[in-house]
Amino acid sequence: MYKKELAYYFSTPIAYIVIGLYLLAISLFLWVIPGQWNIIDSGYAQVDGLFQLSPWLLMLLCPALTMRLFSEERQSGMWDLLRTKPIPLSHTVLGKYFAAWTLVLIGLLPCFVHYFVVAYMAEPMGNLDSGAFMGSFIGLILLSGTFMAIGLFCATFSRSQIVCYIAGALACFVLYWTVLQDHYSSLSRGVLDLRDVLFFASIAIVAIVCTILLIDKITRK
Repeated sequence: MYKKELAYYFSTPIAYIVIGLYLLAISLFLWVIPGQWNIIDSGYAQVDGLFQLSPWLLMLLCPALTMRLFSEERQSGMWDLLRTKPIPLSHTVLGKYFAAWTLVLIGLLPCFVHYFVVAYMAEPMGNLDSGAFMGSFIGLILLSGTFMAIGLFCATFSRSQIVCYIAGALACFVLYWTVLQDHYSSLSRGVLDLRDVLFFASIAIVAIVCTILLIDKITRK
């Protein structure tokens, strides 16, 4: 299921559009558009703007990747086959989840380019807080995994991909604004606190378990 879903993303424009939009938006805000996130305007060797902007972009882009994961099965009448496949339902859900999350991680990797460019431009060269960057990047990975799990759960709500997308984006926004932001900010300071890691992991696990239980309930009707 993991290979199937990952292959599907790259056989359609979805992967290229989502990754391309994310990288283009980040690059424009960091280097072209004047403002608080522009590295050149700030006059400092830092890439804080990358980690301040990314959560807001990901809460819009992650649901775009998950909105079709179950709605297509419901529209095509293949929903019931999820119960009859020779693999457990949990494996199906996890395969879809990790395929979508892998795509996001692939999109995050090019962000290291900004780190190396700023490190090269710094005076003296390399004068950049690597610990804070890595802590922030780990936080971004955990946050994206949580957003994907939330989007996965919301993808079971309706046959309409638009409804699933809106529900996923809204849920990501509310959770980030209320509880996730503080833990993400803590990691962004370069302090890898196990409590923050466990918090993100817990939210993702709960969302995935709820997804499995909801699909199981619907397919039994």
